[in-house]
Amino acid sequence: MASPAACAALARPPALLDYAAIHACLLRGDARLSLPLLALLLLLHFRLLAAAASAHFTPAVSRLAARLRLSPSMAAVTLLALGNGAPDAFASAAALGGPGGMPRAGLAAILSAGAFVSAFVVGAVALIAAPFAVPPASFARDVFFYLIAASGLFYIYLSAEIFLWQAVGLVLFYVFFVGLVFYMDLGGGDGKAVTSSVAELQMANGVGHVAMDLPVTVEDHKQQHPALCSVLRKVTEVWEWPIAFVLKLTIPSTLPSEWNKVYICVNICLCPLLLLYSFSSFIPLDTRIVFLLPQIRFPIWSVVLFASLCLALSHFLLEKEAPERENIASTLISFMMSVFWISTMAGELLNCLAAIGVIMDFPPSILGMTVLAWGNSVGDLVADVALAKAGQPTIAIAGCFAGPMFNMLVGLGTALVVQTARVYPKAYVLEFHVGIVVAFVFLLLSLMGTLLVVTWARFRVPRFWGYCLMGIYILFTIVSIAIASTSG
Repeated sequence: MASPAACAALARPPALLDYAAIHACLLRGDARLSLPLLALLLLLHFRLLAAAASAHFTPAVSRLAARLRLSPSMAAVTLLALGNGAPDAFASAAALGGPGGMPRAGLAAILSAGAFVSAFVVGAVALIAAPFAVPPASFARDVFFYLIAASGLFYIYLSAEIFLWQAVGLVLFYVFFVGLVFYMDLGGGDGKAVTSSVAELQMANGVGHVAMDLPVTVEDHKQQHPALCSVLRKVTEVWEWPIAFVLKLTIPSTLPSEWNKVYICVNICLCPLLLLYSFSSFIPLDTRIVFLLPQIRFPIWSVVLFASLCLALSHFLLEKEAPERENIASTLISFMMSVFWISTMAGELLNCLAAIGVIMDFPPSILGMTVLAWGNSVGDLVADVALAKAGQPTIAIAGCFAGPMFNMLVGLGTALVVQTARVYPKAYVLEFHVGIVVAFVFLLLSLMGTLLVVTWARFRVPRFWGYCLMGIYILFTIVSIAIASTSG
């Protein structure tokens, strides 16, 4: 049985770096050199992911929600769920439906990631932003629907088979949920634009500080260790400039005050190529198509590059002044490219963590239960924490339930629709494993606990519950590792 970590690779584009080759070939298998280098690359990936989340993804979500006049819950079940959940949904679909599909691994990945988000990520948001109020109706609705979805899938899993109508029902359940969200918010007069000033969206300390604030303040550190702070500031500047430059080249700015003709032209050239690369698992870059000349087939990447260059040249020659107001098309492209970087860097983070685990001789089953869930969900963690620190904890907490529910119902549900359609009218057999049952139990416990505690606190998220949720996830991890170690 292949480890779940292999499943995620099926749905992601090829890795930017071959970490196994770096260890085995470049550094000749010397762990003393490989581990520090991989740890440094790990920090770089996380910093790039965090910068994309705070400096681009968070403003894009807020501005799109404001332009479309979406309430926080509407933004969470659409924009945030799609941004955080689409990469994981593709991963589960490929794990279940690809050649040599691995249904147990795909289901375990979805549930482990769901437990991580509903416990650890919700706990992190609570520790950073709590105490904060949540809308009673929308919060109870989101958690209750996620509970129903998880309970229904748990019942199907215990029956050890799923029929086509059940798989279709999973997808339709999320469609019904989104429809209900729009009906409640628009009909209840809550369909106001999500207002957030630019000052709220810009974080004073950048996105690298996604962990909880420490008791000792930055000013205390400056007074006690001025030389160390000076060195750290210079090191941070060395990291910040290339990261900001790369993101500026590939993510268009949405504000007229930040308009730059050269950067916009580079955006027009690079964004289509990067989006094509993100789908290279489904459409290979060297796929040949007919373009202009009927007798010659060109690689699809060359066609996209040619079209992008023509558009960039036209923009450079024709556009003379900055637009008078924000363009919703630019905001949408900024959102899509932010999702691309979050997904890509989460994949690189996962591959790098897996390589470190292999070098340190961790069993594949344990890597699958830990690295896969953390790697696939680190995008959710950074995006939701960035939203919470930017003054949008309501969207963040709603996204903690909408994103995993999107993965479960749309990602896994779509893959199950394909599999059950192939064997229709017979049922598709599900492979039983006690680790998946444990994941279901902990997921349901964390959801029921959050619903009860927040309701008891009069729909305010208390800080102590953040610690409790993190404790629940640590317990889940320990139990999962124990089961994986004994059962393989």
